[in-house]
Amino acid sequence: MSASRESVGAIIAAAGRSRRMGGRDKLFAVVSGKPLLAHTLSAFDVCRGVDRVVLVLSPQNMEPGRELVAEAGFSKVVAVCQGGKRRQDSVRNGLEALASCQWVVVHDGARSLVTAELVERGLEAAKETGAAIAALPIGDTVKEVEPSGLIGRTLCRGQLWAAQTPQVFRYDILREAHQRTQGEATDDAALVEKLGYQVKVFEGSPWNIKVTTAADLALVEALLAQGRAG
Repeated sequence: MSASRESVGAIIAAAGRSRRMGGRDKLFAVVSGKPLLAHTLSAFDVCRGVDRVVLVLSPQNMEPGRELVAEAGFSKVVAVCQGGKRRQDSVRNGLEALASCQWVVVHDGARSLVTAELVERGLEAAKETGAAIAALPIGDTVKEVEPSGLIGRTLCRGQLWAAQTPQVFRYDILREAHQRTQGEATDDAALVEKLGYQVKVFEGSPWNIKVTTAADLALVEALLAQGRAG
């Protein structure tokens, strides 16, 4: 945060198992000359609003992750820690490794086209309520489908947004959410919402895609070649 210089930490959640990559580890797949994860870390390394970074990895990627950080010289990475069974467990481990700060940015390691500018916009947006997430309005018609395969109803897309990361929170809010909230959550905002906190939405980027398949890797490669980023 520019004027106040409140300390900002970032958690890069990258402990997933790449189930839809056919056995290939997406985080270390080489894209435009360097591992996918290195593109993600580079954005945070050059972001002036972020002071330190914790990288959360699966057990098998701990050593390759440490080597990547050392070889690339990512000076803001203060810890590489092991993830948990669920995404929220991994972020909780990251919070413990990060230690106290005023603000926390949580970002998916597989969203490699994130930019420092997008992170900075998230930090600015979070000032209003203490929590903010990147998201995009949904352009497609969305159907709620019953287990039978039949359409239950058509949702009003005017109020529907697709959540992305980065997601930014006051440290104390996010820590409380992880300590108190029960059940599964697919993102940190859902945990915070359950406690009754308001979460601000700021506009994300269509380029800020999450790599889950081999086709996504090819798309990221093409976008980087065009100079696109989140």
